[in-house]
Amino acid sequence: MTVRVMLISPAMNAALREARFDGDAPLDRSGRERARAAAGAVPGGAGLALSGPSERCRETAEALGLAARTEPVLAGWDLGRWSGRRLDAVTAAEPAQLTAWLGDPSAAPHGGESLRDLVGRIGAWLDSLGGPGAPDGDCLAVAEAAVVRAAVVHGLRLPPEAFWRLDVAPLTLTELSGRSGRWNAGLGRPLTAPASG
Repeated sequence: MTVRVMLISPAMNAALREARFDGDAPLDRSGRERARAAAGAVPGGAGLALSGPSERCRETAEALGLAARTEPVLAGWDLGRWSGRRLDAVTAAEPAQLTAWLGDPSAAPHGGESLRDLVGRIGAWLDSLGGPGAPDGDCLAVAEAAVVRAAVVHGLRLPPEAFWRLDVAPLTLTELSGRSGRWNAGLGRPLTAPASG
């Protein structure tokens, strides 16, 4: 069965502005306002609305007017002891470990999840949609940018290293349509409310 999976990246927060490995920080005021303003641009008709478990994802879903169920498998990338730390601090303290992490998809020097594990987790979830026992219809999910990037890498059968070449801006829509083993992608459409007139 062919399904459409619509992934919305959450709105901005202070951790993104400070280049932190996000440790479940809430939206900032600007992010909340932008999410509320984008609510009218959220595609309708999804049979299933989900949210990653982070506060940022749940707050974005709420601001967008979605009655989304929290889905634990859509958790952001587990970056172990780096969670909540600034990128420049990790670069200064652990340059060799950071280089290994960026260059080897199987590396997890932070003690969390490797890139390969992240892509595998999200890929298994993606491929379960449209399968036996899955809800009928489209799926709309608010998920961290790393989750969206991992879904695209898996869906398009890209090498894991391609993850680092994909940019997912806050409050953008990425669509995957198809089924396990055969996905097409529409990337990064900004969520902007239609002009009133």
